[in-house]
Amino acid sequence: MKYILLIVSLLFSNLLLSQVKVYSGNSTYSSDIICNIKDGKVYKKNSNYSSDILCKILGSKIYDKNSNYSSDILFNIQDGKVYKGNSNYTSDVFMNIKDGKVYKENSNYSSDILLNIKDGKAYDGNSNYSSDVLFTIDSMVSLEEFVAIFYVFKYVY
Repeated sequence: MKYILLIVSLLFSNLLLSQVKVYSGNSTYSSDIICNIKDGKVYKKNSNYSSDILCKILGSKIYDKNSNYSSDILFNIQDGKVYKGNSNYTSDVFMNIKDGKVYKENSNYSSDILLNIKDGKAYDGNSNYSSDVLFTIDSMVSLEEFVAIFYVFKYVY
């Protein structure tokens, strides 16, 4: 019984300490890490220093750096739609995520696909070609984590 509890606690602590890494293009080399996510915070490259926090995920909102202020909300995510700032107005939809595709603003048209997400890879537009991989995520992420990664890739990296 002691061994079972020890094994379960070790597995659980390993999950808590897990870290998601995001690589440039098709790479999985440590030198190509764009950012990493740990405990709801997105850090620069492979860092875990608080000074290197690029954005923070709290609930359905993405905050600038390590802020908790509502004025520092970058995105609000509701029902697959990503709104600018703390808004939830249709006119403020920044992008729409549906069925593994990221669409521009509130569109569902194939001509407005910004990214195609498949098997941990984000492809440019509606492509599936390995030469069009923009970034690679090494494990499963939530919708909010994906939006934070996209923000870092598009505006910080």
